[in-house]
Amino acid sequence: MITTVLMIEKPMVPTDVELVTTLHPGEPQSFVVLMQPRGDQDRLLRALDDIALGEIGDAVREADEPEGDEALLPAQRALDHSLKALRAAGAEAVGQIIEEHPLDVLSSVVSQTKADEVIVLTAPHFVEELFHRDWASRARHKVGVPVLKLFAHAE
Repeated sequence: MITTVLMIEKPMVPTDVELVTTLHPGEPQSFVVLMQPRGDQDRLLRALDDIALGEIGDAVREADEPEGDEALLPAQRALDHSLKALRAAGAEAVGQIIEEHPLDVLSSVVSQTKADEVIVLTAPHFVEELFHRDWASRARHKVGVPVLKLFAHAE
């Protein structure tokens, strides 16, 4: 069985589920999904990413999005939705909300589950990627297993 730790920041859409569940054809898969609620990433960086993508309206609406404790309930809903979708695709799936430093949680989960790989499923974060400060780049130096970065799809 292939065990994958999957870091997400929004609910998975069917295209995302298909993408991650077809990476190892013919192998049974088990996912440990780590959902990162909003608030652990600088609002200014998110706005700059929106501008870089040409999404000026999204950049303006950044202040309207829940962060911190207010983001926990939407994050739990996103996690539950994603786990249900992975299970419906035939994979085993468990998960948790990340409430501590993401890289510490990721390292611990990889070690505890003896994971084969990590997938970071994320929206583009151009500023962080430019300086290799995105979660995937940072995780590659910490977890000891292959780390794959994939861009999440929109609904």
